[in-house]
Amino acid sequence: MGGMAVQVALLTILAAVATTAVLANDNVPVPENKAQVNAWFNQNIRPYGERKATLDPALVKAEEGVRIVRVRKDGTGDFKKITDAIKTVPAFNTKRVIIDIGPGVYHEKVLIDYNQPFVTLVGSSPTNRPIITYGGTAKQYGTVDSATVIVLAPYFVAANLIFKNSAPRPDPYKKDGQALAFRINADKAAFFNCKFIGFQDTLCDDRGYHFFKDCYIEGTVDFIFGRGTSLYLNADIYVIGDKGLTVITAQGRGDGKEGTGFSFVHSTIEGTGRSTTYLGRPWGDKTKVVYTYTYMTEVVQPGGWSDNSQSSSNFYYGEYKSSGPGSNKGKRVKFAKDLTFDQVKPFVTLSYVKASGWLLPPPNPKP
Repeated sequence: MGGMAVQVALLTILAAVATTAVLANDNVPVPENKAQVNAWFNQNIRPYGERKATLDPALVKAEEGVRIVRVRKDGTGDFKKITDAIKTVPAFNTKRVIIDIGPGVYHEKVLIDYNQPFVTLVGSSPTNRPIITYGGTAKQYGTVDSATVIVLAPYFVAANLIFKNSAPRPDPYKKDGQALAFRINADKAAFFNCKFIGFQDTLCDDRGYHFFKDCYIEGTVDFIFGRGTSLYLNADIYVIGDKGLTVITAQGRGDGKEGTGFSFVHSTIEGTGRSTTYLGRPWGDKTKVVYTYTYMTEVVQPGGWSDNSQSSSNFYYGEYKSSGPGSNKGKRVKFAKDLTFDQVKPFVTLSYVKASGWLLPPPNPKP
């Protein structure tokens, strides 16, 4: 073999080795430079065709038999309502069902039940996103069942959608006013380019590994809450803080031995009000929330965190290299942790949500 042929062969082998290392390694930290985040994500979450050998076997089986169902309000699709499309997903589903939703406002209360895994809801346009809205409240349904969309099955994906609860703003000091836009109570779920709009308890992020990228979340009190293990990458968190109590997160960790928690990386906290909003308060007496490379405007309360009149000995509230007028570490409560890179590293890698076995790039619907 000639010298040039040997060099080509070696380069081919090295490229294959490098690709294998990327596909098998979800421990590469999110870069500190926000401009590099998309390239980092695309490098580490390769397309399905390159990752079949490393994905969960059930997911591989599902992705080999994709079915697309189109929902269009004007009647040009398979259905006019999202709920009718979901009815076509069989019990104990084993194949990916992509429900491609056209632009418009869908006044529906949507449930994807425990035995309907492998469902994808995707807006047909990333800019003209469909809106799924309903006005359910805790008084009518109970808190978690008030959600406009409830997902109880694993391997769920949502992209290019707006989830909204249209109920009026409640009094945070009274019961039964909670009104969820979305509840995810299932393992291995991903959200891309979605909006979650409500007031109190907007997003119930409950139980399982979850990944959110480029999402907008709006609310007043505890508007990201639950017991999930979730990575929020490039989230836009908007606080309606012009009156009364405002709190972003209420994370609950069970007995404290569970590895659950919310990790926000390269996010932005903005909104109305000034120095009134807490980054988090506990749900129960144990909680875990970390903000990394997050820009915090003046809406954030100087102390940062609330103990909700509970002992803080089991809290894990951490920050690393946040910026903006709301990030002043000198005024933070004593139980907040100013983390080192080694301490924050587990929260800023895809291994935090065990991504190598299930997370895929966002769906790209065809017109």
